[in-house]
Amino acid sequence: MIVVFGSINIDIEMRVDRLPQSGETLLCQDYLLSPGGKGANQACAAARTGAAVRLFGKVGEDSFADSALEFLSEAEVDLSGVETARGEHTGCATILVEPSGDNCITVGAGANLAARAEQVPDSVLTPETVLLLQMEVTAGENWRLVERAKKRGARILLNAAPAAMVPQDVLQSIDVLIANEVEGGHVAREVGIEEGAASRIPRALAQRYALTCILTLGGAGLISFGPDGGWSVPALPISPVDTAGAGDVFVGALAGALERRDAMPDALRFASVAAGLSCQKSGTQASMPVGEEVEAELARLPGSRKLA
Repeated sequence: MIVVFGSINIDIEMRVDRLPQSGETLLCQDYLLSPGGKGANQACAAARTGAAVRLFGKVGEDSFADSALEFLSEAEVDLSGVETARGEHTGCATILVEPSGDNCITVGAGANLAARAEQVPDSVLTPETVLLLQMEVTAGENWRLVERAKKRGARILLNAAPAAMVPQDVLQSIDVLIANEVEGGHVAREVGIEEGAASRIPRALAQRYALTCILTLGGAGLISFGPDGGWSVPALPISPVDTAGAGDVFVGALAGALERRDAMPDALRFASVAAGLSCQKSGTQASMPVGEEVEAELARLPGSRKLA
């Protein structure tokens, strides 16, 4: 089973010709209102691969709450661990998307800051559990949950997004760290690693903390180092429509593959294809592929390269 502790949002997405400058107002034709939040997105992506997923988090006392859970219910994510934060708004993200598919995002955390590690019972933290965390809830709650999960033998995946400091004792406790170039650089600097090129960060973090570190590079694919060695995995060759949420699809699909005991190199390829497919549609959870779609496209992914 995959246990996700994290954020639940509503996304308001607008397609613009370009990103606005400071003080500038841009008009666009329409907007898309859809469920989002890194915790919810990753839970949905994992469930669509066929994994059993339980989500723990908070929504607010507002009309967005039900809408934020819509696709999760359809994906059969167990929502019994989602609670209502009294007097709070459901988290909300505004997303501006350029014609290239690139985007910028601002998040109002709202009820997500009321999510508590104690919502997750000890009974679901077992050696058979994959615990999946991100950085859109209060950091201290994540770290408390890491400590409990480590003692009970769960496999712990941390997506260090958005960029924030990760304490050294947490890095020593988790099994897999996933970050993009900005996030990976931030984590490395905070622990005193100055490795120059971003491509060197996964090796440095993996060696120091005995974990698997995955650095995602957008259209350039990813680099991973860990106990299974180092791998460079390409991205699926596509013409992107909307890259919003692609990172979350990668993380959720990776968790799903690892939960079913795929070897890391195979899990990385599966997740890379899932992320690429999600970029070919607008929206976040609505664009997520199911496991059969990913499997059908694996042959299109160029070969991975083992790194020395």
